[in-house]
Amino acid sequence: MTHGLINVSYIAATILFILALGGLSRHETARRGNLYGMLGMAIALLATILGSVKGNHALLAGALAVGALAGLQLALKVKMTQMPELVAILHSLVGLAAVLVGFANFMDPSADAGFTQTEKVIHEVEVYVGILIGAVTFSGSVIAFGKLSARISGKPLRLPGKHGLNLAMLVVTLWLGKVFLQQAAQGAGIIPLLLMTAVALVFGVHMVMSIGGADMPVVVSMLNSYSGWAAAATGFMLSNDLLIVVGALVGSSGAILSYIMCRAMNRKFLAVIAGGFGTGSGKTAVTAGEAGEVVSIDAAETAALLKSAREVMIVPGYGMAVAQAQHAVYELTRSLREKGVKVRFGIHPVAGRMPGHMNVLLAEARVPYDIVFEMDEVNEDFPNVDVSIVIGANDIVNPSAQEVPDSPIAGMPVLEVWKGKTTIVLKRSMATGYAGVENPLFHKDNTRMLFGDARESLEAVLKGI
Repeated sequence: MTHGLINVSYIAATILFILALGGLSRHETARRGNLYGMLGMAIALLATILGSVKGNHALLAGALAVGALAGLQLALKVKMTQMPELVAILHSLVGLAAVLVGFANFMDPSADAGFTQTEKVIHEVEVYVGILIGAVTFSGSVIAFGKLSARISGKPLRLPGKHGLNLAMLVVTLWLGKVFLQQAAQGAGIIPLLLMTAVALVFGVHMVMSIGGADMPVVVSMLNSYSGWAAAATGFMLSNDLLIVVGALVGSSGAILSYIMCRAMNRKFLAVIAGGFGTGSGKTAVTAGEAGEVVSIDAAETAALLKSAREVMIVPGYGMAVAQAQHAVYELTRSLREKGVKVRFGIHPVAGRMPGHMNVLLAEARVPYDIVFEMDEVNEDFPNVDVSIVIGANDIVNPSAQEVPDSPIAGMPVLEVWKGKTTIVLKRSMATGYAGVENPLFHKDNTRMLFGDARESLEAVLKGI
């Protein structure tokens, strides 16, 4: 394949990746966006293999086969409820790839052959930065995977002087970078590079361990951004224009998403990195509402309330994902709409464990896109809602965010379900949410608790309807 044809293929792949991002921005075009992304990646792989790989085709074919089989196996076996941790662990692979490519590039004597002294220094900086970002992404993503899959506690790690520790690691990284450049000019530098990698791995672990459970959706999007910059750094090391462009697309889109998520939670991005929600004991959020009794309700009573309602708002949370109740939600929605009940969905930006988690589950269950709304679009409508159904959500419907100034989630915008006529909360127990904060909503006079598995409870309600 000629150089010109490679460039044309790379341009076509870049356009397809941009179209993919545009398609993924709306429910109606998400499937098309996925297809654009897949086609762009296929073109990019073929162009790189046919145009840039001079040998070792058998080794490359073996690596591609292993990767394809692993990806296919994950696609077939991973449940929708496991998507957040899958995304996190895939980010770690991008970071690991950047680290390995960086070391291989540094140790390859031909990598900077023909470079001027200035170009050689620039290349060494690219290697150093690429390994640094890759190492932070790798270890941080592994910890995020552990938290999202409940292998590691969602509570933030609170080491004494943690900010000083982070600052010390930053200073050491900069000093090691100076030493690395000095030694690399003499044909050495592997020791400071290895030490920096170790420091970066520790920093990635400490950074994500310090972040509380309620901020994990921001962490996922943040790591997505890091993985993009790691890919871009790899592109600079390999002089691959497409990898630079694609990495920049992923990095910038992930950064924008992180900003949007932080704004939706009334948080500052640096505050999330410095330490997350859930830093308290989980008791400060309980207000005078705790003195009220918890009133339970059964499926038959819930069905009666829904049949007599004119307007119903459904607020899904992570509990819906755990119970795999999205299909039961769809059947309930369809049944109510057939009876003339107006049904809408209110989606909080950080519901679930990753951005868009609830939207993906509802789309999988074929819930119509035109009745699914963002929090800002429906929050003012709750006083007119007859019945609000909260399915496994906790922190995103917690009134203490507005009513308790010293609550760990104070200031976080929430869905104001308590302003409706009746709120029915589906939960297995009275346990706190991922942020570890008690919820006064459960004790309010107009709240009813439907305890049990969400899918089984909804199926029982559907029979009653």
